Amino acid sequence: QVQLVESGGGLVQAGGSLRLSCAASGRTFSSYAMGWFRQAPGKEREFVAAAGSGGMTYYTASEKGRFSISRDNARNTVYLQMNSLKPEDTAVYYCAAGSLVGGTMRIINAWGQGTQVTVSS
Repeated sequence: QVQLVESGGGLVQAGGSLRLSCAASGRTFSSYAMGWFRQAPGKEREFVAAAGSGGMTYYTASEKGRFSISRDNARNTVYLQMNSLKPEDTAVYYCAAGSLVGGTMRIINAWGQGTQVTVSS
């Protein structure tokens, strides 16, 4: 079973950037699709981006062009570079390991503990 630890969250002004990291334990990292989800207060957790085991990347329409997901299988780490941040991006961001179905992560094998991202206006 893979274990995930996120880092890199914080407070940033609108228009700024943050890079989130998710470090995974275990020897099966490269076989998983890795993704990022977020949950704002009072809202359901939603898919943000994913990187398949073969390197393909997927985004929701609202994040495409602003966010970039990448993975380093040698370091067992997945990243989420977030640019042009908006107040509505404020949420707890969660890393996930699982499988892709139809361009989103629908099978989740492990979640990280989450990291808070706050974007001030």
